[in-house]
Amino acid sequence: MTNDFAMGVGQAHELEMAMNRVGGWDATLVKQLSTGDNLAWVRNVLKGTWEAKEVNHPIDLDADPFIPDGWQVVEHEKGGRFEWNPVNISLYLADGQKDGKSMKRDALRQALKVQKVLNANVLDFLLKHPELIPEEWKGKFVFFWGTIYRSSVGDLYVRCLCWGGVGWHWGVDWLGDDWSACDPAALLANN
Repeated sequence: MTNDFAMGVGQAHELEMAMNRVGGWDATLVKQLSTGDNLAWVRNVLKGTWEAKEVNHPIDLDADPFIPDGWQVVEHEKGGRFEWNPVNISLYLADGQKDGKSMKRDALRQALKVQKVLNANVLDFLLKHPELIPEEWKGKFVFFWGTIYRSSVGDLYVRCLCWGGVGWHWGVDWLGDDWSACDPAALLANN
């Protein structure tokens, strides 16, 4: 099948403006759109011959969390079935973490007691599906305070999701550390 379609500069600009307006587009996605039959799929959806539907991503917040070797779970706040969608999450900073300040463990833990913190099952789901992690989380250590661990030497830790330059991984922070603006807690958003 031959096609003589040629996109003009104005149409290319219009497409670029639309991508910027809806957000979430980057060079990798544009490249993916232009490879294989991906544009045929988009065309067929736009013409109404195919249907696109949102993919659900359920997470069982009641399941037992991943436990690093030699560690144990001290607290694990269950939350039933959670549907992954970035709009269902907010990144929370307590007042003591803002404006260049940092908080000690006890003060932050107390501030989080009245919040709907998410547990480490969300973190582990995201590590299995890194394509779903919001781009704006890069540069932050996103903590999942709904699961508290005790290490083999007895210290308490919270796991976090962080970007390592080439990919996403999990890390931990000792509850005795200071917590700054780079260390938000992942909460269930109030939609």
